[in-house]
Parts: sequence; structure tokens; C-alpha cells
Amino acid sequence: MPRPDHVLIVDDDEEIRDLLRAYLGRNGFRTSGAADGPAMWEALAAGDVDLIVLDVMLPGEDGLTLCRNLRARSHVPILMLTARGEDVDRILGLEMGADDYLPKPFNPRELLARIKSVLRRAHTLPGRLTEADAPKEFRFAGWTLDTVARQLVSEQGVVVALSSAEYRLLRILLTHANQVLSRDQLMNLIHHRDAGPFDRGIDIQISRLRQRLGEDAREPRLIKTVRNEGYVLAVPVMTVG
Repeated sequence: MPRPDHVLIVDDDEEIRDLLRAYLGRNGFRTSGAADGPAMWEALAAGDVDLIVLDVMLPGEDGLTLCRNLRARSHVPILMLTARGEDVDRILGLEMGADDYLPKPFNPRELLARIKSVLRRAHTLPGRLTEADAPKEFRFAGWTLDTVARQLVSEQGVVVALSSAEYRLLRILLTHANQVLSRDQLMNLIHHRDAGPFDRGIDIQISRLRQRLGEDAREPRLIKTVRNEGYVLAVPVMTVG
């Protein structure tokens, strides 16, 4: 029999941790809990974790910071719990690399459904890009994306800082150069979930990535919008290594 998926619940509220562990356990999951960042890292080092339920409001490093640091080291799916359902919280979580989000208070049945959905995508969709699979460099239109240092370098040798989400998005566009990718495809490749009907996370990330590349928002020449279809990186790309 396949082993049950292991869900790590990171929340400083012991009662919530215990309730979620009991509920998910009754629904076929293995679970463990952590009250803060150090306990989370310890739990991750101790064993295989298939998904992390991560609360935003934590003592010490908050959930957004932990999410960003997690995504720099690992591709384990992350479902964030936010204290508010405001757009800024959701967008920040997605930009930091979360796969899904759920505002508190929430129905445990909805959390269960979202966990199953994220895991289903993680198990069945094409795997996320790994550093081992990537070329050492992508070169395009005078720019170089160094996948070892995770840096974007201009033709003049200037290093342009990228967020984790911007780096992953650019790598995906470069890997699929001159191929139109829909918002759902981009969301699946980055976050393993579909874009909702009012989800502008991908559009915002594209806009910010264009800014990093010095693009004219009115007439971008590198990352082009294909009306009613999606986005395409529309220049030749050379790989090294």
C-alpha cells in the first residue's frame, strides 16, 4: 500500500494544531506539528513532508518569511493560513511561493479539499523545475539568468535582484521560450494550482518581471501578452551548461 501523505502543520496555536492533526488523521493523513520556524525546520529535517500548512502570524519569523526561505530551499507544497482574506495577503503569499491560501476562520472540510487538490497536482502534473535539471545559464536579448547564483545579469554586468517568485516565473518562460503559456499553465507550473477567475497573481508577477527587465509596459518586446491566451517570452534563448 502507498504510504499516507505527511502534512506538517505550522501554527503557534496549540489547540488549532491538535484539532487539525486529529481531523487530518481521521482522513488518512500522517501529521506532525510545529509552533514556530525553528520547530518547522527541525520537523523538515527529521522526515519526509509532503505538504506544509503554514500560518502567517507566527512568533519570530512570520509565515511569509518562512515561506520565502522554504521556497528557496525546497519545492514542498505550501498552503498558507491568513488571518485576513485581503487581496494583499493572498498576493504576498503567492509571490513568496505558496501553492494556495485559506483565510481564517475556515471550515476544516475546505482545508481538507484544498490540501487534496494541491497534493493531487503535485503528484500528477509535470514536475517543477529543479536546479539539477536546469542549464547553468539562460542567455536572451543581452540578459543572462544564472541558475547557480539565481541572479539576473544585464548586458552591462549589473545584477538585478529577483524575488523567488520572479526567478521561478522567468525560468519557466525561458524554458518555454516562444511558446504561449496561459495563466492556468503558468499557475500550475509555478504553484500547482489553477488561476481563479479573479486571480491576478500571475499578471502582477509578469508586470514586476517586466520592470526588472526594463520593459516598456505599453509595448513590451521580451514578455508579450497574447490576447485571450496568455504570455510568451518572444526572443531567442541560448542555454549554457
